[in-house]
Amino acid sequence: MPDNTSLLNDKSLDFLERYLNNAAPTGYESTGQKLWMAYLEPYVDEFITDAYGSAVGVINPDAEYKVVIEGHADEISWYVNYITDDGLIYVIRNGGSDHQIATSKRVNIHTRKGIVDGVFGWPAIHTRDPAKEEAPKKDNIFVDVGASKKDEVEALGIHVGCVITYPDEFFVLNGDKFVCRAIDNRMGGFMVAEVARLIHESGKRPDFGVYIVNSVQEEVGLRGASMIAERIKPDAAIVTDVTHDTHTPMIEPKKHGSSKIGDGPVITYAPAVQNNLREHLINTAQINEIPFQRLVSAPATGTDTDAFAYSNQGVPSALIALPLRYMHTTVEMVHRRDVENVIRLIHHSLQTIESGETFSYFK
Repeated sequence: MPDNTSLLNDKSLDFLERYLNNAAPTGYESTGQKLWMAYLEPYVDEFITDAYGSAVGVINPDAEYKVVIEGHADEISWYVNYITDDGLIYVIRNGGSDHQIATSKRVNIHTRKGIVDGVFGWPAIHTRDPAKEEAPKKDNIFVDVGASKKDEVEALGIHVGCVITYPDEFFVLNGDKFVCRAIDNRMGGFMVAEVARLIHESGKRPDFGVYIVNSVQEEVGLRGASMIAERIKPDAAIVTDVTHDTHTPMIEPKKHGSSKIGDGPVITYAPAVQNNLREHLINTAQINEIPFQRLVSAPATGTDTDAFAYSNQGVPSALIALPLRYMHTTVEMVHRRDVENVIRLIHHSLQTIESGETFSYFK
């Protein structure tokens, strides 16, 4: 029978809320990583960190055989790019920030003096010409901090290069939908941390090294995973990220594939996904009656799976994706049941990997 018991306890959910609410934009993930390591500390033997902020909790650090389970820590954001003489701020992306959702949003501008409040302004509907109405674009949206001139902006500690995030916080919708900005992919960091908790609470450690990885800078090209993969040199990697719920308006499943929140983890087919490791995940899901979906991501997954797979002369890697609605908005939404089933699937998959397993292509 499928396991329908809840995996997430009050401590887990408290951490999840604090972790999602904390700002950790690409390049500035340190406060989030500190929260993550503090939560993970009772469940691992040691930590590895690198110069750019990727963090790794390690179980059995002396074992020769190494398996990575991974999510990424960063969230999309904006940079201050230009300050006008009238005190308005123009921005550029830091990651895949969506200009179409920006207008009228509140923002936090991160300075050395602390956070400065601002808003993305937009002309009132009354002043726009319907015949030649201009849509929000990445080069016409602007932030207003209530200043009337450039000097006032600078006096607040704001300068070119300050990073800008949204303050939207975590909430639960209709009892079982988790909603927040930055679920992509701090939910991945949360899920791999929960796997470490389950290993600890079960008292059944694998006989190989488990490297629980929270990589930085995925949103700008999988950079953190590329660096930490070279550091760890794993024998296999199970990566988790989000994927689109394609059953919402204006998304065509015939083009993007079919996945839906509530229907289970999404096991991915792609050139970077090693066939035998993927089949191990599928077999594990079937044996443990964990519902799952299938999706194709070609020619690349666009996730840290690609970075691990093509590192170190080739590392068998697989991707378990979490279906999500409204990616790269401030109301990203996932189903609690899917979150718990991704955790179950990774945990059970680790239990049935044998130390020294090569996942040989020619098996």
